[in-house]
Amino acid sequence: MKLTSVDELFETDASREDKQREKVLDIALSEISDFPNHPFKVKADEAMLEMADSVKQYGILVPALVRTRADGGYEMLAGHRRKKASELAGKETIPCIVRELNDDEAILAMVDSNLQRESILPSEKALAYKMKLEAMNRQGQRTDLTSVQVEQKSERSTSREDLAKQSGESGPQIFRYIRLTELIPPILEMVDEKQIAFNPAVEISYLTENEQTELLATMKQEENTPSLSQAQRLKKFSQEGRLSADVIYSILTEEKPNQKEKFNIRRDRIDQYFPKNFNEKQKEDLIIQLLESWYKKRQREQER
Repeated sequence: MKLTSVDELFETDASREDKQREKVLDIALSEISDFPNHPFKVKADEAMLEMADSVKQYGILVPALVRTRADGGYEMLAGHRRKKASELAGKETIPCIVRELNDDEAILAMVDSNLQRESILPSEKALAYKMKLEAMNRQGQRTDLTSVQVEQKSERSTSREDLAKQSGESGPQIFRYIRLTELIPPILEMVDEKQIAFNPAVEISYLTENEQTELLATMKQEENTPSLSQAQRLKKFSQEGRLSADVIYSILTEEKPNQKEKFNIRRDRIDQYFPKNFNEKQKEDLIIQLLESWYKKRQREQER
């Protein structure tokens, strides 16, 4: 039996509350490890460089959230980008709130804090939803997250409904996001880069890994991606065991109704003339601007 110490006997309620209250501590960056398999990408892009400049001038205004590790040091729950910005800014420490959490509680805290960001990639949301739902299921719910049966037996599964309420998205939409985790990484990256639309990507997720690899090769070769109806047909052929390389090629290369009036130029023929930081919209606008200038010049010459 544990005996009460003298200090505890004379401890006031205020001091007990102060001990329990979370404090902000400056912790060395070298003592903080990343959360294992966290889905949120930390890139040294322009936004990160701007954040690093802000950290140099003003420091970290919102403390990171960490938990202690059993083998020493700390594990980052919320603040991976702030940690990276601090490193780029030459800082040695970062202000942190230390919270004692078990593995599932840590996953929930990590996902919830990061989902509040303004800009979240589809892959980040998909993996975050899956991690959170798995953690919620380990607390007493089911684990077959990507099966159709989950969709059909909602009365037996409340964790996804709870997640839907917390995230503000419908249960079926959360199911569709989690389906994206079945995509091979290169295709999932194409979804992040908006080269493949969300709904066709969900249908493609039902293809086997080998079928997705074959589809990826065909998409690169033909510089084309499937529409929703084409993706649905690919899924149907796959489920029937009839999806071959020839079938993929045949479906992907058929003329789409909205492509009949399109004029295609190979990307490698024109990319060399644009600044590297130009996006597709900027390239299109510049092409139209140059064509308009050429057309007006040609009209003036004809009028002479």
